[in-house]
Amino acid sequence: MHKHHSALGLAATPLGNPVADIANSRPAQPVTLLRPHAARRAARFFVDKFPGRSLYAVKANPSPELLKILWDEGVTHYDVASIGEVRLVHETLPEAVLCFMHPVKAEEAIAEAYFGHGVKTFSLDTLEELEKIVRATSRDGVAPTDLNLLVRLQVSNEHAKLSLGAKFGAAADEVKALLFAVRQAADALGICFHVGSQAMTPSAYAQAMSRVRDAIVEAAVTVDIVDVGGGFPSTYPGMEPPPLEAYFEVIHSAFEALPISYSAELWCEPGRALCAEYASLLVRVEKRRGSELYINDGAYGALFDAAHIGWRYPVRLIRDGGSNTRPMDFSFYGPTCDDLDHMTGPFQLPGDVANGDYIEIGMLGAYGCAMRTAFNGFGAERTEIVDDEPMATLYAGETKRSNVVTL
Repeated sequence: MHKHHSALGLAATPLGNPVADIANSRPAQPVTLLRPHAARRAARFFVDKFPGRSLYAVKANPSPELLKILWDEGVTHYDVASIGEVRLVHETLPEAVLCFMHPVKAEEAIAEAYFGHGVKTFSLDTLEELEKIVRATSRDGVAPTDLNLLVRLQVSNEHAKLSLGAKFGAAADEVKALLFAVRQAADALGICFHVGSQAMTPSAYAQAMSRVRDAIVEAAVTVDIVDVGGGFPSTYPGMEPPPLEAYFEVIHSAFEALPISYSAELWCEPGRALCAEYASLLVRVEKRRGSELYINDGAYGALFDAAHIGWRYPVRLIRDGGSNTRPMDFSFYGPTCDDLDHMTGPFQLPGDVANGDYIEIGMLGAYGCAMRTAFNGFGAERTEIVDDEPMATLYAGETKRSNVVTL
């Protein structure tokens, strides 16, 4: 892996731009461009500004290098969803605190996490899962006394671009009995929820916190942890959210109004917001057919979401001298033989894009890097570290920006 630095004072030409330099080497495979400084900046933002504790949602990007970056910037707790993620984070960051936040877990996974990796925090949304957790963490018939158990509520996902509200969460008529039962089994009782991925308004959290308040009042239990989950957005074409500080203010205000213990903790689980800006992808155009571009990565690579849920990513043409041609809308085909390997976009690029041109596709640090396959024999790619700015950011004012070359 090489590191490419941006040159200063080159605002009028792409020569010296790290991405352009890589494109000029004419790579035949996709190149993943990593920006560690962007992940550091996002981590510092959450550590410094979120009014509670931030747990990184590992599923968004489980790269060990990224995990180490986040740890170095003060992220000490990690939301893991499988025994594979438990093992990965424990091996990579032995001192990290792991929270097993998938509401449905194999009993063997619970036991290994608790006895083998020191995991004390688990989420659940049914009495059956509570019984499973207690059984798996008991020894010689003696139940543990050190569990942090968080009951996941079902909340609205109406403000999210990707709903995560159908699969998990206790319904309103189940919560009282569940909270009461968990209170008897847990050292610390928590409530958690998920407003969906890419929540576009802070009011999503206000609505969910209202459900938390109702649940606490109805069950009349002492709550030690309130976890507002993930959903914190990044910025994409057609999806420009309010500043993250606005989300934090709404969450803090709602938390302060809850009838909870004065010592209760506030948690969140950012995934996308911590890693989206960490990576982008440099691809080559192998064929043009009208407004369709055949590129060398796609639905079975880093562009899964672009194909399957119509996610739009920022794109730019990387070409010496740029282009003066008016932009037009394109769709992409990936490299496999599958018709489903199609990203409809639209992706706006100069109208003279041609075979052999290179395109940077931004904001792929979240989920893009994590969901690659080697289907059809494709998927080998080069990785480079660059120090220019990501193609879009919600953290522009947090640190001094590099001198970004406009292509």
